[in-house]
Amino acid sequence: MSIPGAEDQIDPATFEQILEMDEDEVEREFSKSIVYDFFGQADQTFKKMDKELEEKKEGKYLKELSELGHFLKGSSATLGLTKVKDSCEKIQHYGQLKDDAGTKDITEEQAQENLAKIIKQAKTEFDDVTIILKKFYADPDLPAPAAPAPAVATTTPTKATTTV
Repeated sequence: MSIPGAEDQIDPATFEQILEMDEDEVEREFSKSIVYDFFGQADQTFKKMDKELEEKKEGKYLKELSELGHFLKGSSATLGLTKVKDSCEKIQHYGQLKDDAGTKDITEEQAQENLAKIIKQAKTEFDDVTIILKKFYADPDLPAPAAPAPAVATTTPTKATTTV
């Protein structure tokens, strides 16, 4: 099953396995509950990441960020959320003072800089996939699309003259 807008964000084979567990292909209660539980988990995890990155508790924050990245990587991989998973894997590596691939050592300063960027990116990817999945599940709480901007006249105003 193809999910509109999800081509590069959700692995169709993985997500299809979740959908196959639904008893009702219209309501999709089982898969929806798994996905919405993930939304809550991810939201809380990102809040913890922000707090850890902000507070930087005596070197422990890197270990905590690595563990949070690992946790969210696993959850997002289970649902096939590829971009979120990849970003969370980088969070895990940076928290271990390793590069993107987890093979080369980096400094704590580099890790902090990389973590700030990748956490922001992961949250954006999470927000994007949340919208896609809420549309898929026809969530009534999804905000309506913004109305198109009104047309703006492109003529140059003429100079008004008054006679006294």
